[in-house]
Amino acid sequence: MKKHSRAVAIAMAFPLGAPAWAQGAPDPSGGGGSGVRTLNTVTVSDGRPTSLPTQIPTTIEGATHEQIAETVNATDSEDALKYLPSLVVRKRYIGDFNHAVLATRASGTGNSARSMVYADGIMLSNPLGNGATFAPRWGMVSPEEIERVDVLYGPFSAAYPGNSAGAVVDYVTRMPTKLEAHVKLSGFASNFGLYNSHSSPAGQQLDLSLGSRSGDWSWWLSASRTHSKGQALVFGNRLVSAGTVGSAGTPVTGAVLGLNPSNQPWWLVGGSTIYDTTQEQAKLKVAYDFSPTVRATYTLGAWNNTTHGSVDTYLRDAFGRPVYSGRVNIGGRSYNLDAPSAALAPTETALTHYMHGLSVKSHAGGVFDWEVAASLFDHARDTSRTPTTPLPGAFNGGPGRTTDMGGSGWHTFKAAGTWRPIGSAEGVGAHVVDFGFQQDTARLRTQVGNTLDWIAGPAVTPFSAFNGNTRLQSLYVQDTWRFAKDWKTTLGLRHERWEAYGGQLGNATKLLDFAPRRNSYDSPKAALAWQATPDWLFRASTGRAVRMPTVSELYQGSIDGNRIVNTNPNLRPERSWTTELSAEHDLKGWGLDGVLRTTLFFENTRDALYSQALTNLVSTVQNVDAIRTRGLEMALNAVDVGVKGLDLSGSLTLTRSKIAANGGFPSSVGHEQPRVPKVRATLLATYRPDARWSYTVGARYSGRQYGTLDNSDGNGATYMGFSKFFVVDARIRYRIDRQWSAAVGIDNLNNNKYWAFHPYPQRTYVAELKFDL
Repeated sequence: MKKHSRAVAIAMAFPLGAPAWAQGAPDPSGGGGSGVRTLNTVTVSDGRPTSLPTQIPTTIEGATHEQIAETVNATDSEDALKYLPSLVVRKRYIGDFNHAVLATRASGTGNSARSMVYADGIMLSNPLGNGATFAPRWGMVSPEEIERVDVLYGPFSAAYPGNSAGAVVDYVTRMPTKLEAHVKLSGFASNFGLYNSHSSPAGQQLDLSLGSRSGDWSWWLSASRTHSKGQALVFGNRLVSAGTVGSAGTPVTGAVLGLNPSNQPWWLVGGSTIYDTTQEQAKLKVAYDFSPTVRATYTLGAWNNTTHGSVDTYLRDAFGRPVYSGRVNIGGRSYNLDAPSAALAPTETALTHYMHGLSVKSHAGGVFDWEVAASLFDHARDTSRTPTTPLPGAFNGGPGRTTDMGGSGWHTFKAAGTWRPIGSAEGVGAHVVDFGFQQDTARLRTQVGNTLDWIAGPAVTPFSAFNGNTRLQSLYVQDTWRFAKDWKTTLGLRHERWEAYGGQLGNATKLLDFAPRRNSYDSPKAALAWQATPDWLFRASTGRAVRMPTVSELYQGSIDGNRIVNTNPNLRPERSWTTELSAEHDLKGWGLDGVLRTTLFFENTRDALYSQALTNLVSTVQNVDAIRTRGLEMALNAVDVGVKGLDLSGSLTLTRSKIAANGGFPSSVGHEQPRVPKVRATLLATYRPDARWSYTVGARYSGRQYGTLDNSDGNGATYMGFSKFFVVDARIRYRIDRQWSAAVGIDNLNNNKYWAFHPYPQRTYVAELKFDL
């Protein structure tokens, strides 16, 4: 990469957005490019701009397609976020479709509803629930189609709802200006060893894309297929103390003695949820330019996922035969492998999701620009299956349960405008006023039924049902004003009207209704930037975020007689005030071409939504009265560090997040917020000795964390635990010629065994061959 393009990449990746700096990049004010860094927004002329509000003086980080291709072994779209400050994605295996949750500065991997993910303006965040099984729909974007990804930290833009409390991720995918075609073939392999589970997870991936532009029309067609075999994710277990002393049960060997997260001795009896996953993704984008400044774009995406979850028992009887179920005897104690739930159970999953997006947008850059956009995400087919009869007989079918979420989904609408008063485009007194109306609607349909054939049979009788809807209607306005030569501010306000309706909870014989709810909230925002010297920029941002309860948090529960229990349809929304103070320093005075940012962040959250004990036996989502978070984030991005061609970036995040008040669970007060470690860090070094080769080494660290509100799970290095980790990655890329390139890489080079409830992947090898027309 040439030095100029590397400098532009720095500006885009650290931070991109007003105020952001691009040394050597064109001066957006038309001054001819003096090389002085100013409050102006970076303008990137050779790529599509982010849809994030870059005029707001707050933290935005990002990466371009070229940066991702050079530095990251990207097999899924979420891998593009791997080295951005303070971000962690809980990706358990390649193609993880239902647990890859994004964690941010003050939110852990159990809080999927506290961040938002978009692709070309279409919402990929799953608004139906909060937690591991409501991860963003990453599969709708392949790594190869990403032109850039940007992240807005914190709820500082009035253009986004309260789910932006943690971050807003914006993927911009490719749209051609001429005929182009791309083919990439990838393979990956690893070895996995844990307890008595030993396997060789592996797979392959094929990406195809073709696009062109002719006159006012442009189009892009892409498709990808991933086949991935993962490691065991769930481990059947029984507490040693739960066994009955005596000789009852089949004597077995092979069980592994360990400690659970609370340091209680338990037996690990086998691994399950060993996924064999096949995913296909296809996307069509068509754009038409009504004029040089008005474009209409339609996007159709389809994603299909078929997953077989197998099991591997450790147990053997006296004849060496595998034992999966029944009553067994381990070490002189008997245990029931079938109750209270099956220790080992296979699964089958079949999903087909569609997304549609249509937008008409003006981008003249003059006095007034506007946009009208709508999107739909549809769970056309969404079925998972598991047996209710013991193994090994269930391997061939038999009774079981199906969970059908077909008909679930969400749709959005936006009408927005940007007004720039005449005569104030760039200088002192310049205003940029953004305003708009938005509506986001979520629809949950979950039918659990009994079937005679758990592998392929239809549901014949009902078992339970969870249904409901939420709708959020919003009006917002924000004004970015350069009120003095070296000063810029943004003031914003968002008004939201939220309603939940159509809530239903059912069992095998009845369906009970919840009363509808309606509430309104206001969320003010403010940001300020001061260019103190050519080398120093200071910023302050603050904002309120109101995160509404999701459908599943409101309505999933159970029925006792004619009463609804184990759920609270009157949950209060989370209400957070977040503030950040930043100082950015141009490192030119240190002899470096780069930027160092230091940010203090503060978040106070009332009525945080967490699952906690309702009784001694039942847990459900409740409001935690108060959580207080304080932290420091430092991020560096520099090129030609000491040696020409050596680029260096890194981040360090120190966080102190505590439960300040919790009347529903007093023993949690004073303890750390679950899954928010005290320390996170990344370091990424890339060396390009010439135009063909690039060598990258990266490291990621996360400190100790807990999974429970009272931090009673002190043993993180075990199944269901949350451990610290230090992981080293490596990648080598070679440009064979203008059209061909190849890359090899290793993730988790040091083969660290670490956990986020489930085990993360161990050492994984990746190889790629790519052709670009």
